[in-house]
Amino acid sequence: MISRPANTSLAAPWGAPFSDSAKRLLLLGSGELGREVALEAMRLGIEVIASDAYDHAPAMQFAHRNVVINMQDGAALRQVVESVKPDLIVPEIEAIATATLLDLEAEGWNVIPTAKATNLTMDREGIRRLAASDLGLKTSPFQFASTQAEYEQAVQKVGLPCVVKPVMSSSGKGQSLVKTDSEIIPAWTYALEAGRGNAPRVIVEGFVEFETEITLLTVRSQSGTHFCSPIGHVQQSGDYRESWQPCPLHPDTLQACQDMARQITDALGGWGLFGVELFIAGPADQAQTVYFSEVSPRPHDTGMVTMVSQNMSEFELHARAILGLPIGDIQLVSPGASAVILASDASKEPKIEGVAAALTVPTSRVRLFGKPTAHKNRRMGVALALGETIEEARQRAKTCAQQVTVTS
Repeated sequence: MISRPANTSLAAPWGAPFSDSAKRLLLLGSGELGREVALEAMRLGIEVIASDAYDHAPAMQFAHRNVVINMQDGAALRQVVESVKPDLIVPEIEAIATATLLDLEAEGWNVIPTAKATNLTMDREGIRRLAASDLGLKTSPFQFASTQAEYEQAVQKVGLPCVVKPVMSSSGKGQSLVKTDSEIIPAWTYALEAGRGNAPRVIVEGFVEFETEITLLTVRSQSGTHFCSPIGHVQQSGDYRESWQPCPLHPDTLQACQDMARQITDALGGWGLFGVELFIAGPADQAQTVYFSEVSPRPHDTGMVTMVSQNMSEFELHARAILGLPIGDIQLVSPGASAVILASDASKEPKIEGVAAALTVPTSRVRLFGKPTAHKNRRMGVALALGETIEEARQRAKTCAQQVTVTS
């Protein structure tokens, strides 16, 4: 058994990348979120090893070293860890051999934020039972099913409308809003096609009539738990399309959101930034009802807005927290917004057009991810903008994003 290398205390001094005293971060998943985490770690002098299932992924394009690996292959994952000997193992995606991460953590390797958190949040069943059963957090009604017969019974118990999701998936894949009887079986089929894991299993959730859906970025660190201003967002087919910060909430509602986020992140443990998704129901001029939805133990896609709206982005906050560094004062710079740039069709060599026109929008910025291939509705970049008001920032970000096209 190869254990974690000696003298890896995050409080210890570290040397330059490639030196014997370098601090090494192994990134498991090298997409757009991982790219920004890698950048922030590199700014702090950390040696970054980027891994993904395909070559030339966004974070790989500038990391110190790259590894192409099937991260659901536990033996291959272990081989990389034992070869790289990282001080920090940082999952950026959900499709990872989490059982291997649990074993590695038990042997002394440092999984961010914890292997338990990565394992539970990959599985909607695990995290929902933790939230609802163990912690008593308010959630929508839910049922789980492994067969079509169980599924149809679950839909009857929960009632229509309902939301159907695979227990293991990401970026909204396999998710359906079921409003009528004719949509029940197609939703089951779609969930099975898009779900991950060896056995089919879905969650059927009662539809919550919410006023607002937010992400509360929550940072667990050596200096305590910190919260960013709430982020509002719009989802389509379970995947985010735009986000804005701040999302105004009644003070009592904000306190309830922070209490709920603190409970779930404390239960998961470890240091790092968590994206806690919550539904807010009821009139905005009074204390509202807060429902727990999901949590990601890593930077959140809706949080990309913080690259312009805060003095420290969610990625810098994540890097600081996992390295045991002070968080400091998280400040909102200005109302800000993000809007995604999607590929309209599949392409083996996508090309980006319209950036010059996009940057004529006041305060706008464009972040292109450099993904080597595209498929329909793949997220290829994000438009960011500030405004005097939330509405102005949102309109600018959407206008900016609309100027950029992805062609074959």
